Amino acid sequence: MWKQVDENFWKENRGSKIDEVTDAVQDIIDLVRFEGDKALMDLTLKFDKVVLEEIEVSRDEIEAAYEEVDPVLLDELENAAEYIQRFHELQVPEDLWLKEIEPGITLGMKSSPLERVGCYIPGGRASYPSTALMCVIAARVAGVEEVVCCTPPPVNPLTLVALDIAGADEIYKVGGAQAIAAMALGTESIEPVQKIVGPGNVFVTAAKTMLRKVVEIDFPAGPSEIGVLTDETANAEFIAADMLAQAEHDPSSACLLVTTDPELPHEVWSYIEEQMEGAPRKEIMLSALENSGYIVERDIGLATEIMNSIAPEHLSIQVKDPLEVLSGITNAGSIFIGPYTPIAAGDYATGTNHVLPTAGHAATMSGLNVAHFRKTSAVQMITRDGLAVIAPTIVAISKAEGLYAHSDSVTIRSKRKE
Repeated sequence: MWKQVDENFWKENRGSKIDEVTDAVQDIIDLVRFEGDKALMDLTLKFDKVVLEEIEVSRDEIEAAYEEVDPVLLDELENAAEYIQRFHELQVPEDLWLKEIEPGITLGMKSSPLERVGCYIPGGRASYPSTALMCVIAARVAGVEEVVCCTPPPVNPLTLVALDIAGADEIYKVGGAQAIAAMALGTESIEPVQKIVGPGNVFVTAAKTMLRKVVEIDFPAGPSEIGVLTDETANAEFIAADMLAQAEHDPSSACLLVTTDPELPHEVWSYIEEQMEGAPRKEIMLSALENSGYIVERDIGLATEIMNSIAPEHLSIQVKDPLEVLSGITNAGSIFIGPYTPIAAGDYATGTNHVLPTAGHAATMSGLNVAHFRKTSAVQMITRDGLAVIAPTIVAISKAEGLYAHSDSVTIRSKRKE
């Protein structure tokens, strides 16, 4: 099962399977478009085997969820929320900055939050209160006025409590592609949003991609991935533990070890077998390991290039000189340095966001952050003297493009006497 692979194996294995579900997802989108809430109720019964009397979660349901959560766990959820808020507050830009770059020419940027966003919180094989915190708190810190959340029923009390702690305004008991369609298109119960964020399975990812003409999204965020970049100093037991932590997410998850040490993969596999024994999610782990493997590359520089080519969702760097290797990394969703930095730290407690691009999209996209919930506008403020400085540039280039009214808009001002 543990096999030596190459970059092509990983890229083919992690390739998008959206094409395989496009027709089915389009049918779901069309149902929601034309039947609204009825479609959501019918699809929830079909896929989740749950009869919905109300689509929106009530305040009474949220209060009841608090009664079911262990007080100690509740405290830890609140701690995690504080860590997440603290980190994301560091990302908030100035609402407005202006700078005079030349006499009479002042430029700047104005940053504004989106007004209404949707967060998709997965359910199914596990509950994800941590994802609820990640999505909603990032939006709240960014200044979003209305944060809407959809999650599949039956909703785990932990997830409901986490959504409430994070500050969700509206929570709906709807999952899958139908939830994405509802937030994008709107129904009788759910008003449309401007942007949808959050991870999900291939149906959720396909719906997000297919609805980009009517709603903005964050990025494709599918099954979990981990890439581990190591030399001979790495701890095989720790690597195995990190790999299994990601493998237990989903049968489609994947783990990749790229190392300069040819003996390390065998040591890692021994620990994987040992740690899997008795694991509650062993069957899921075994399926994920079918998608996994290792690459041996003696040169750390070439090993780094391989990892950049793969652009993993999570990247663990366990080498003698990690900061030197880090300087060469350009493509990774979230980076974890050193033997005592488990991926789970970023999943739950450091405050960094664990909603990350997968399937190679980290090569061009960033993990969820405050910027995903804000938009910027350039600002320019020019005096008469300032315009005189740049007028020749505007006139020359606009005439060269055949846009004479552009030129006139400058010369008319230049000729005017105060």
